[in-house]
Order: sequence, then C-alpha cells, then structure tokens
Amino acid sequence: MPEHILVAVAWPYANGPRHIGHVAGFGVPADIFARYHRLRGNHVLMISGTDEHGTPITLVADKEGTTPQAIADRYNKIIGDDLYHLGLSYDTFTRTTTANHYAVTQDIFRTLYERGYIIRQETLGAFSATTGRTLPDRYIEGTCPLCGYDEARGDQCDNCGSQLDPTDLINPRSKVDGQPPVFKPTEHFFLDLPAFAEQLRTWIDQQGHWRPNVRNCSLNFLKDLKPRAITRDLEWGVPIPLPEYANRDDKKIYVWFDAVIGYLSASIEWAINRGEPDAWREWWQNPDSRHFYFMGKDNIVFHTVIWPAMLLGYGAGGQYGANPGGKYDGIPLQLPYNVVSSEFLTMEGKKFSSSRGIVIYVNDFLSRYDADALRYFLTIAGPENQDTDFTWAEFVRRNNDELVATWGNLVNRTLSNVYKNFGSVPQPGPLTAADEQVLAEVTGGIATVGELLAGARFKAALSEAMRLAAQVNIYLSEQEPWKVIKNDRERAATIWYVALRCVDTLKIIFTPFLPFSSQRLHEYLGYDGYIAGPLRFQEVTEADGRTHRVLTGDYDQWVGRWEPSALPVGQALRQPQPLFKKLDEAVVEEELARMQSRAK
Repeated sequence: MPEHILVAVAWPYANGPRHIGHVAGFGVPADIFARYHRLRGNHVLMISGTDEHGTPITLVADKEGTTPQAIADRYNKIIGDDLYHLGLSYDTFTRTTTANHYAVTQDIFRTLYERGYIIRQETLGAFSATTGRTLPDRYIEGTCPLCGYDEARGDQCDNCGSQLDPTDLINPRSKVDGQPPVFKPTEHFFLDLPAFAEQLRTWIDQQGHWRPNVRNCSLNFLKDLKPRAITRDLEWGVPIPLPEYANRDDKKIYVWFDAVIGYLSASIEWAINRGEPDAWREWWQNPDSRHFYFMGKDNIVFHTVIWPAMLLGYGAGGQYGANPGGKYDGIPLQLPYNVVSSEFLTMEGKKFSSSRGIVIYVNDFLSRYDADALRYFLTIAGPENQDTDFTWAEFVRRNNDELVATWGNLVNRTLSNVYKNFGSVPQPGPLTAADEQVLAEVTGGIATVGELLAGARFKAALSEAMRLAAQVNIYLSEQEPWKVIKNDRERAATIWYVALRCVDTLKIIFTPFLPFSSQRLHEYLGYDGYIAGPLRFQEVTEADGRTHRVLTGDYDQWVGRWEPSALPVGQALRQPQPLFKKLDEAVVEEELARMQSRAK
C-alpha cells in the first residue's frame, strides 16, 4: 500500500547565495530520500522555499540602499536556480512573502493566541547600538553562562545545547558591528512552550528511530524550557493579526516562527496550484502519513520542540486545520515522524564563512563541475553523522578513484562493447553459476540499499551501491568477454547480457543519488521516458494579483520503479558516452583560489 511521505526541507535564508555546506545539510539528503520514495511508488510531497523575513535581510538592504523585498526577490531567484541545477526535486519550492503564507501564519498565530498558548510579556529587547534596529538572537554572541563557551548565540549554546536569551550571555556583542547590544524594555508575544513540556517529553522519548544527536539535543533543550518570544520590533515581517496592530508597522511576527509554518503553507499552496485545495490534508491530517524533516544540526530544536509545540496547540483548529464535515474533520495536524539532521561541512578545516572567503557557492561549483559529482561527494564523504571536511584533493580523489573508476568504468566498458559488437541487448545462452551469483547479488541490492535509504542512512546506502558496482567489475575482469568473443560469441553475449542486466538494476539504485547520469544511462540502454526527469519553474498568480515563481516537476510521469532490471533481449541501445569526467587536481586547486577571491 503506497504511503504518504512528507519531505520537509529546511528553508534557505534569502540574504545571499547558498554554499555547498548548506546543501550538504538540507538539500541533497532530502532529495535522495524523496527520489527513493517516488521510485517505491509512494506519494511524496517535498516542500520548502526561501525564508525571506527578519533583520538580516533588512541589514543587506540597508547596505545596498534598496528594499528588503528587492533583496528577497534577488536571492529567491538565485537560490531557486541553484537548487534546480543541483536537481532537487521539490513539488513546491516557494517563498515566505506570499499572501498564502501570510494567511496561514496569521491563522496559526490567532488560533494559538485564542487558546492561551501565546501570551504577552514585557522583556528586554536587544537593539543595535549603531542602527537602533532589533538584533536577532542569532546575531548576538557572547560567553555561555553555563559552560563558558565563548561563541554562544543569543538563543542557544551550540556547545552545551542550553536554551538562552541574549541577556543571559556574558559580554554579549553584536555580530553586525561587534558592539555590545542595547537592551530596552518592550512588550512582545511569547509562545508558552512550558505548557507543552510534558507532552513533548513523552513524545520525544518514544522516538527511538531518531538519530542520537537529534534526540539528545531535544531532550536537553526540554530541561530548561521557557516561553519564547515570537515577535520583534521591526518593520519587515508578517503582520500581527490582532485588531490593535492593524495600523501599526513597528512590530512583526518573528522570522523563526513564520519559517517553520512554511512547511504547512507550502503544502497548502501546492494543493491550490494543482486545483485540488484540500489535497494537502492527505499528508497533514492522514494518521498514516509520515513526515521527515531535513536540516543542519543548528536547527534541530526548531523542528523537534518548537514546531511540534505549535502543532499540538493548533491541533485541528483554525481556518485551515478545521475540516467540518470532511474526511479529516477533527483530526489534528501530524507531528514529525523523523528529524534527519546533518552535522557541519567544513572547508580545509575551517567553518564556511563568506566574509572570510572560506566558501564555495553552489552556483560557482556547478558552473564548473557536474551536479552528480557534487552530489556524490556530499553523500559519500558528507556530514551525515559527524562534522566532515571538504578539501579539493579529496573531492578529486573521490571523483576519479571511485565515481569514474568504479561505476563510470563499469557503465562505459559494458555499453561501449555491447553497442559495438551487438547494437542491442544480446540473446544469452545458458547462465553459469558465476553469472547467476552476480545477478543475484546485484538484484539483492534493491532490498539492502532500499532499507538503508528508508532509514536515512545515505552514506551507507551509496557505499553499498558502489560495492555492488565493484563486484560487477570483478565479474567482468574474471570472465573477460572481450577475449571470449574471439572464439565463442554466444558465451561473450551471455556475459555481456548479465553485465547489462546488472548495470540496468544499478541504474535504478544509483538514481536517487545521481539523477542526471542515471537518466542519461536510462536512454543509452534504449529506454524512453524519465526515471529522474526534468524539473521546471511555474509562475503562480495569487488572489491579490501578485505573481511568484515555484520550482516543481511532473514526477507522476516517471517510469522508473524500485525493482530489478527487466531489460528485454533485442532492445536497441543508443550510442553511449562516458557518464563522468576525470578531474585534474592542479586545475581544481587553481579554481578554488578564484572562487575564494570572488567570495571576498
């Protein structure tokens, strides 16, 4: 029975282009997971967009002498283009400045407020000493009062995981100008997180399938749970939907609150764009659906504590959650099933930093190298379970010695020999024990790799796929069909037939990881249609007449299935080309210097 799988991908912030460390955390793992489940025949909804509110965007706008909307428009396009070229198969990649997102965010705010889960409190707000503007918690650093870590943020210490307020920090300083922030009394709205503490603790305790870092971080966060401010003194954001704020433009809903709501609003937008406005409920109110969230480790508690608290408070209420007389009448919105958090990708031993030139932007990388080469590296050597380091030498080695030498070599020598000598899938003779063994081993990969992918163990899954490709290479080296064909064409045809069947099955196994090369291989093998087809942009017009672009695709048209090869004898092959390029390390090092120079 097909499942409904929600793939909720962290929202990239629209204050600049994204670097490869970003997509290592939220982008590539989510897309691998979504593509696998589509091949399994499950109903996948992969959603996200650019996160476009908050002070950081206003800071960029001030610096450039333009408006926050202009900055958001620019980077929404740049980021969307990058994700398109990287092959991230969103059903809807939208933005948080849409009328739809405003409406959903305000409905959740209003519902939580009416139920008493949003409360008013006077607090000390942090303001920049130089500009007078609100400083986001994450733009304030100082020493953690609990563990002494000197780069703790104003919302959380990444060293000990404690929840913090900017006023808790020792020697706080602004990340914008290095000056101590000015703290002033101000009234804000707070999400009453302690009201959900016991429910959240019981729920998190039951999530034995979560990665240990996600579960431990979440439970630690619950130890000192406090109400959390969800508004800020600024002009750029979602308006507060209360009568007394109707004509005020000095306080808005804070960006972290509206960003997580984007998972729901993007799903609703997807349904509206399809002309099926209630279709989103099959994922959000279907008790059998499963929700998977993908992000870097610095966003864990937003998805395991704060967003679940908002969902618990909202339940089946409000304008959107309520479904009177409908299929899901009275059924609450579903909580996350799994929160798949990655660690950090560093570069040459240092944290990525645009200001210091320690950065490789996605668009720079893809202007020179194939997307599949980057996807391969970020999966096989990426930060799935621990911080890992990107070096150009390791990227070149992985590309040349693994991707090219193992999988690329197997495909190239198999297809080029068969195309030259037979032109189509040859008729095999009787299979030997060696033939049966290699076919069985590769066929078994459908189950073994599939199980690893279902468990979000992407590195192990790709490693197993590469191991299977290496086994087929060993089989060919032992059988030597290029020699056998000189005296026994039927036996050579059998060996090549077995190799083609293995390659065809491996094509499916590699598709979630390497969609571009897998699609080309699909065509070289003589198939039509898409197993990893093209993405597309769609222009959407909202009720207020404004338009925006979404990244989407026609994934229902894909012909691939997560099953072993059924390659028919006699199917004509198309002339093959090498799937991957071998790289020159010296040239790559020179390009690194150019990229860093531009970043500065």
